[in-house]
Amino acid sequence: MSTIGRIAHIGIAVKSIAEAERFYVQGLGIELDHTEDVPEQGVKVAFLPTGESELELLEPLSEASPVAKFLEKRGEGIHHICLEVADIEAALSQLAAQGAELIDKAPRRGAEGKRVAFIHPRSAHGVLIELVEKA
Repeated sequence: MSTIGRIAHIGIAVKSIAEAERFYVQGLGIELDHTEDVPEQGVKVAFLPTGESELELLEPLSEASPVAKFLEKRGEGIHHICLEVADIEAALSQLAAQGAELIDKAPRRGAEGKRVAFIHPRSAHGVLIELVEKA
């Protein structure tokens, strides 16, 4: 398996980044690094660094966004865990060979232009896993 480097971030689905920032930035004192729209994923994201990892707040850009559907079904909360890998193609290939159900069979563009891919929660004991290739 392509070596897992670290937990890159924990994705948290929120209805409003502006509202959520009040808790994470003002309440907990975590600095906001930046926000950006990721139209390919249908979300606006905000990154809040926490040591070697980050919290990633995810706000849907439209009702058709997968995050909007998540919010409708489950409400606000942890959406996914993102693991950093050295070689995303090798990681996906090995996971597929082991029978994992991949949402993305090939990497796609994620936040900050990074290459990402998702593993279906059915293969990860109920957890949506995002892989991100180390920059």
